[in-house]
Amino acid sequence: MQIEELIGLRVNIDDVLYMPSLEAPSDRPHPFVYFVTIQNESDEPVTIRGRKWVLSQDNGEKVIVEGDGVVGQFPRLEVGADFSYNSYHVIGESSSVEGAFFGETEEGRAVFAKIPPFDLNVPNWA
Repeated sequence: MQIEELIGLRVNIDDVLYMPSLEAPSDRPHPFVYFVTIQNESDEPVTIRGRKWVLSQDNGEKVIVEGDGVVGQFPRLEVGADFSYNSYHVIGESSSVEGAFFGETEEGRAVFAKIPPFDLNVPNWA
């Protein structure tokens, strides 16, 4: 199946917050909450079917997070619409993040939108 980047389908990372008060396992003690908006400025409706996040830790290890939908939903974005949500991730050390959301047009064409790279920086005091 051919997949192409859909011009006008955009991802914005609205905010990233270090949240030490959230529970986290001892091997990944640093929780971050992030706020994301997917905007459909293309000329066709799109249903978001999945996502893939790649976290590159400072030690060189990569963690890949992928799955169906977005926070348990498969949002349909009409032309001009957006979908905002927040989620979280726990890490062992500072990481850079990139990836993509995958969607489908009404005609069944597989498309994607890149997640702009951003960082999860563990504070020095943590």
